Amino acid sequence: MNVISTGAMHLPSANKNIETARRIHAALPQGGLFAEKAWRISPEPFALSKKEVKALEKLGPLLLRFQKACDMIYRRSRNGSLPGWISEYLDQGKPESLLELGLATPVVEKTPRVIRPDLILTESGFTATELDSVPGGIGLTAWLEEIYSRENPHAALVGGDHGMLDGFASVFSEAGADILVSEESADYRPEMEWLSGKLDGDWGVFDAESYQPNGRDVYRFFELFDLPNLPGAEAVGKAVAAGEIDIASPFKPWMEEKLWSALFWSHPLKEVWRRELRDGNWRRLQELFPMSWVVDPAEVPHHAVIPELGIQHFSEMKQFSQTERDLVLKLSGFNERAWGSKSVTIGQDVSQEDWGAAVDEAIEGYSSTPYVLQRFHSGKLVSHPWFNPETGEMEIMEGRVRLCPYYFVSATGSSVSLGGVLATICPSDKKVLHGMSDAILVPCSIER
Repeated sequence: MNVISTGAMHLPSANKNIETARRIHAALPQGGLFAEKAWRISPEPFALSKKEVKALEKLGPLLLRFQKACDMIYRRSRNGSLPGWISEYLDQGKPESLLELGLATPVVEKTPRVIRPDLILTESGFTATELDSVPGGIGLTAWLEEIYSRENPHAALVGGDHGMLDGFASVFSEAGADILVSEESADYRPEMEWLSGKLDGDWGVFDAESYQPNGRDVYRFFELFDLPNLPGAEAVGKAVAAGEIDIASPFKPWMEEKLWSALFWSHPLKEVWRRELRDGNWRRLQELFPMSWVVDPAEVPHHAVIPELGIQHFSEMKQFSQTERDLVLKLSGFNERAWGSKSVTIGQDVSQEDWGAAVDEAIEGYSSTPYVLQRFHSGKLVSHPWFNPETGEMEIMEGRVRLCPYYFVSATGSSVSLGGVLATICPSDKKVLHGMSDAILVPCSIER
């Protein structure tokens, strides 16, 4: 069972928690924060140890350095000073016109100014399944900070009661910008509208489809694969390339590929990474990123095998036993199925037939939408209270946690702040950890 009712929940302290949970629910903005989505409400933030919080605080500058290294490696591959296969992986399926926007002189050195890794809390620390530079949840986490700091005044929230708002505002040099939300990302529009109403300065939310640049800076909340449906957004990209406006997440589709984790583990690039990151940082990222591979259907020489997998072609994975399938397959990026866990297949969670079909799909889609293969790391079990509105009682859920720390890079690039951490606690029988109606969503606090 992943939901356990306990007698302790009937004590007077439980009644206090019930009232707290009801106030949190009642405080939700009219219309909610996600379109037609809900989650389980807990009266308590999720507590992290001081050691864990310190590790998260150090992670922001490290991930910024990693992203700068990724961008540099890509551009060097494009200009021929590093092997061409690197940029060939990252360019597959993308129009050259989009790549040229990201390589334009005013933006060539820029990297995303919002960094959100998806971290699985394991018995030994954190493992990062991916990095997101256009993440959802910013408004939600800012709201959670506000309401939980009010309801739990003695809880030391990571980021405090205003960290998300201050962090988001810091990515622009001026106090205000236009937030562009596409129809593809419409589920997140309510949280961005709430956010814009809380920020100091002149902020607004606009449709990405019809927007026309007007000299104001822009926050991009749309995916680059969706550009053919966003004529207004394409005009934004051209205005950024011309140096007319600033944007928090530049039009650099190569920066938004999950296969960077595979390139990080690529043996031919080992010394490049060590030089760009410095040895200590490189070793820290080895502990963070799970072993990963690009699902490239090319045959390897007869005297070699794919590292750690012991095979010469990815099709051989179809014969792996369930115990050998501690692996995750997912689209690398630039596809409507590459976000929200839509393309994720966990090898140990499916039949051999379904696993084989997923492997075939990954191999067949290589030339247009490459897949990345990652080693699967299970999250550790935790227990957390939540209010069940059907029974009117507090219950304890046993689950696993995905942590989403939000890092904001200042407009000048001189500092990185941790605005807050969103914890998504999913029932223990779920292996894909993401937002769902039976998950608990709370901000994180520092354990007392």
